[in-house]
Amino acid sequence: MRRKRIIITSVLVAVIGVAAPLSLAFYLSSVRAEQGEQERLRLLAGYALERAHRSIASASMALRSADALDLAPCSEAHIQQLRRITITTRSIDDIGYVENGLLKCTSTGIEDEHIAITPADFTMDNGMGLDFNLHPVISGGKRMVGLSYRAYKVLIDPVRFSDVIIDSDIQMAVAIGKRGVLDTLHHPDPALVQALLAGQPAAYGAAHDGSIHAMLYRDGLTAVMIEPRSKLNDSLRREQLLLLPLGLLMAAFIVGIVVWLSRRRLSLTGELKIAIERREFFVHYQPLIALDTGACVGAEALIRWRRPDGSMIRPDLFIPVAEESELILPITDQVIACVIADMRDALLADRALHIAINLCASDIETGRVLDVLERALDGTGIEAQQIWLEATERGFINVEAARATIEKARARGHAVAIDDFGTGYSSLSSLQNLPLDALKIDKSFVDTIGTDAATSSVTPHIIAMARTLNMLIVAEGIETQQQADYLRERKVEFGQGWLFAKALPAAEFLTFYRARRAPSST
Repeated sequence: MRRKRIIITSVLVAVIGVAAPLSLAFYLSSVRAEQGEQERLRLLAGYALERAHRSIASASMALRSADALDLAPCSEAHIQQLRRITITTRSIDDIGYVENGLLKCTSTGIEDEHIAITPADFTMDNGMGLDFNLHPVISGGKRMVGLSYRAYKVLIDPVRFSDVIIDSDIQMAVAIGKRGVLDTLHHPDPALVQALLAGQPAAYGAAHDGSIHAMLYRDGLTAVMIEPRSKLNDSLRREQLLLLPLGLLMAAFIVGIVVWLSRRRLSLTGELKIAIERREFFVHYQPLIALDTGACVGAEALIRWRRPDGSMIRPDLFIPVAEESELILPITDQVIACVIADMRDALLADRALHIAINLCASDIETGRVLDVLERALDGTGIEAQQIWLEATERGFINVEAARATIEKARARGHAVAIDDFGTGYSSLSSLQNLPLDALKIDKSFVDTIGTDAATSSVTPHIIAMARTLNMLIVAEGIETQQQADYLRERKVEFGQGWLFAKALPAAEFLTFYRARRAPSST
């Protein structure tokens, strides 16, 4: 049954391993093609904005030049100067002088008709007034843009704001911020342009799905570029030719890994049985440090497996298989034997020293390991309180069975800790119902200390919860001094991690321990 389950799982993972990279390749091709096209559109928008800025700057300079004239308004000399300004400024078509809301004269002469000049539609940051939609007689009714400053007003042909060369299927609009459109090129949909300027393209409707767009804002002006999505086809094919081979290679790699892992997993149970018979397991010790003093006060016993050929099998590979096949029970027994053989002298010499042994869920539910441990300790002189017992949250799913084992263990003198807290199934209510001595904060939460990760606020809550339940706290996976300082400031008693030492063979751990033992233990 287990073999069938592994084969079915492997096939499913292999299918996903093929589909996922190829789907990702197609998705990234589409994203990269669209991003590349948007970048090209932004480049064209930059040219348009540069042209529009030059036109406005030139017209503004003409207005200021007219305002600086020290001549009688609408005199012959004044009109001649206005004519000179109009001729020498390419961006304007005419300039006029306004007095009391009426146009008095232009570069063409005195204005005989009674033409009222209304206030500008919009005032720019440089103080210039702007009219978006003028239809003066001089232009034959054609729409013009007006720019005014004090008593003077110039007329600008809107084409001056969009005088750039772009493909005929690219549509463009140049606007003042998000207010009024100065001019367009190739007739973009006004509703779409307004929706994009307002930052609400979704409100435009489904028709927007058929186009891509880019916007560029600079110094008060906005350029909007729109083109059909069909323009992406060529660049999409180029991206696919680049990324699909990578997706195929990744898919082949994943399938190879799945086949390799499946073979290992299918054969690992048989190898584990042989390894138990040959006693190929041994223990490394992860030092436990008192954070307030920096002294080594104990260690966590971690199982290791070395094959006869010298190769090492990672615990995350064989422990799940051992748990599924119930082979974890004799492995735990060998760990207990190794701890007593390795640490007996040190434990007898220092009664404050303790070693933590990890228990599987089955041992927590049945309590079997307690009798094994009692027999192993009998006659060694090692005290029960020097052997801590640790179990992950999976071991506490059956709360009533777990409580019975914990109470029995504590009655014999052992301290019991919950390991990797926060990654399993425990709830606050279940913890309150279990007479635990210590809580170990999982490395994944310690890693978020000092970061902006979403789970960074969880750690102080775990500490506060442990304090409420009167538990000792052990922080796992401490790798930086910042993490250690943070935990020490919050009165976390113990820590372990590579900041202090990695898991060490017995002899190296004893050397480390003697160098960092508590002063009272010397």
